[in-house]
Amino acid sequence: MAETALTNTVVPHPRPPGWQGIVADWSSDQRAFKNVPWGKAMMWIFLLSDTFIFGCFLLAYMTARMSTTVPWPNPSEVFALEIAGHHIPLILIAIMTFVLISSSGTMAMAVNFGYRRDRVKTAILMLVTAVLGAAFVGMQAFEWTKLIMEGVRPWENPWGAAQFGSSFFMITGFHGTHVTFGVIFLIIIARKVWRGDFDHGRRGFFTSRRGNYEVVEIMGLYWHFVDLVWVFIFAFFYLW
Repeated sequence: MAETALTNTVVPHPRPPGWQGIVADWSSDQRAFKNVPWGKAMMWIFLLSDTFIFGCFLLAYMTARMSTTVPWPNPSEVFALEIAGHHIPLILIAIMTFVLISSSGTMAMAVNFGYRRDRVKTAILMLVTAVLGAAFVGMQAFEWTKLIMEGVRPWENPWGAAQFGSSFFMITGFHGTHVTFGVIFLIIIARKVWRGDFDHGRRGFFTSRRGNYEVVEIMGLYWHFVDLVWVFIFAFFYLW
């Protein structure tokens, strides 16, 4: 009996040294990301890394604003528009925020109809989200053009602290780039949903398993993240 027990004992293989050991641990682990699709897991990892980047940008902005001895420009004056002879502060920023938050609602509905495998409604709502995102980027381009024509540069501005221009273009530009890429991918995924690529399992770029609308949910994660980041930018940059 003792010999049988020794015979049935499984001798573990020695762990490879260095990076090979780390790779072996992750590849053999049956619990890491169990029941979580790799596409969704990788999106969460990407969003986590992006959170660190945006967090560093906002911390740098707050540090520059609190440490400068030159008066910081008043956002209510800098981002105001003249409409019908009236000086309206932050009107464009308010519209941009409303549009982007509304797009988060249409994206959530698209994910919901994706779960139900409603191909037409999912595609239409994703296209509506893309249109709202494109409108946001267009208004941001108008905002940039207005400030550049008024003399704002990354190294100077006519209203006070020179750090204002560099902070504004860096933070809003980085966020606008995210929205632009999101609009492009929304259109690509919406086209695939409309054609029924996910229903028929048609092979191609960004096409998942047959009947699986997982990529719509992944796109929703990205879009909600972009909207959430804008809430922080709006609070720290335009309201402070």
